[in-house]
Amino acid sequence: MQQTRLLIGAISIWLCLVSCTGSRQMITGSNILHPEVITQQVLDDSDDPAIWVDARNPENSIILGTDKHPQNGGVYVFRLDGSIDRDRTRLGLKRPNNVDVAYGLKYRNGTVDIAVATERDRNCLRIYQLPEMTPIDNGGLGIAEVPADSLPMGIALYKAPDHTIYAIVSRKQGPERDYLSQYVIEEESEGKLRARQVRRFGAFSGKKEVEAICVDGELGYIYYSDERAGIRKYHADPAKGNQELAFFGQGQYKVDNEGISVVRTEAGKGYLLVSNQAANSFIIYPREGTAGNPHNHPKLAEVPVAARDSDGSESWSSPLPGFEGGLFVAMSTDKTFHFYSLKKLLERAGLKR
Repeated sequence: MQQTRLLIGAISIWLCLVSCTGSRQMITGSNILHPEVITQQVLDDSDDPAIWVDARNPENSIILGTDKHPQNGGVYVFRLDGSIDRDRTRLGLKRPNNVDVAYGLKYRNGTVDIAVATERDRNCLRIYQLPEMTPIDNGGLGIAEVPADSLPMGIALYKAPDHTIYAIVSRKQGPERDYLSQYVIEEESEGKLRARQVRRFGAFSGKKEVEAICVDGELGYIYYSDERAGIRKYHADPAKGNQELAFFGQGQYKVDNEGISVVRTEAGKGYLLVSNQAANSFIIYPREGTAGNPHNHPKLAEVPVAARDSDGSESWSSPLPGFEGGLFVAMSTDKTFHFYSLKKLLERAGLKR
């Protein structure tokens, strides 16, 4: 009996050593990129981030993130250390979906920086003055052109060379043509903003939906994820027409292609990062296309990350405190947002910064 117990004990110790050693090897040998910071949790359902940078005091820069709770959703404000700024976080929204930031909106005889979010269940845009997060939308800008049964989801902002600020908005459901709406955000009268529609555009495969939208303001392009189909590219300037410029990434995703971010390495060059959601990774493409064809975007690399089922993402290519090589933010389904070193991400991909 004693020998049997000793044998069982020895086997148990051996199994533990094998499993522990294997686990340790899996962790140390893993190619998963881990974040520098994980934020405090939101209430219910984290979804999409945006970055606002304080040019004078970069340490005061903030990350915004939406929580899609249907009754007490919000646009959360996070400090660079991942803590929630409760005073500037705006709650009580009905399923806010995506958020983006723009600098220099003409307002009240001056200019202000803004954050704009889609409040899905109220069929409107919410606009906040930054960095205070003061509402300046009189309770929300209705976007009646979006059918009531197809509520707004994704949003990206584009500041044109003439300083006009546009909001490009996707919706929960849409036709195979003209899936997206583009609005001018402007002051209609003293202190009163409006969203004036200037075009409908954008093809759709019909496979799932369109949520993630990204604007390359410098090059003047809009990218969006036609989920389970690929990434589509259009001109951001309505005057340049509605012709599709590229449709890439087809067949490269485990299930959905989701959040899109632009990384600028130098003028006109850099990378596009797109979430391979079910694979917990980001696929990287050349921002400038290839020689002789600016609309050819072949896959360059793929980087696994710790963020789970990442939906939305955003990047800042210049140094910030704690992120001297740039910042990359990805939503994770555990109600958090992950802050990554952009430099480490590109190094992991074998790409130059």
